[in-house]
Amino acid sequence: MAHIVLLGDSIFDNAPYVPVGTEVRARLQSLPGRPHRVSLLARDGSVLADMAAQAAGLRALPAPADWLVASCGGNDVLGLVGAMHGQVATVLEAAELLAAWQAGFRQAYRDMLDLLLAHGTPLAVATIYDAVPGLSPGLRTALAPFNDVILREAVQRRLPVLDLRVVCRDPDDYASCSPIEPSAQGGARIAAAIGELVDAQATAAPRTVVYGGARP
Repeated sequence: MAHIVLLGDSIFDNAPYVPVGTEVRARLQSLPGRPHRVSLLARDGSVLADMAAQAAGLRALPAPADWLVASCGGNDVLGLVGAMHGQVATVLEAAELLAAWQAGFRQAYRDMLDLLLAHGTPLAVATIYDAVPGLSPGLRTALAPFNDVILREAVQRRLPVLDLRVVCRDPDDYASCSPIEPSAQGGARIAAAIGELVDAQATAAPRTVVYGGARP
């Protein structure tokens, strides 16, 4: 049995949006044949700058963590959506804006990874999902530069990746009351993918493997 600590935002802290007992934490604790101890430090609405406070909570856990799994950054990108609707003169100008936002995201994401890795516990990170119902093709494309940061930084640090773009690819994976949150079905799929990662990934030999094909 592994002790898994979930950090980040409402991707993991989705209890307010689903029936009791179907949130990601509960699903992960009750995976058939492979129960895990799960601590939830993730908080709905968190951005990358909030991860320092969550990391501080690791010291208060009753038992050491075997795995840290972090899903954060989506709310940072969400904060840019208004600016993404602004007018530009050329496609190149739009690309330059995206590049500038990507650079700021990269620095904040690097800081977050360095903070978590300083604890010496195996770490996995998650991409930002992009199949949210109602998301326009343009906004879906605009997410790609930020996911590129997550993947590149993970590869450079030999971290496993939970690719939520693959895990939550169906409309029913998103909560009807708040489409940007995982539904009960989406939470079950996220939990299954985390379980696959923890079971398959050797902590003593860190390497980047992308997980996302598991289905409950």
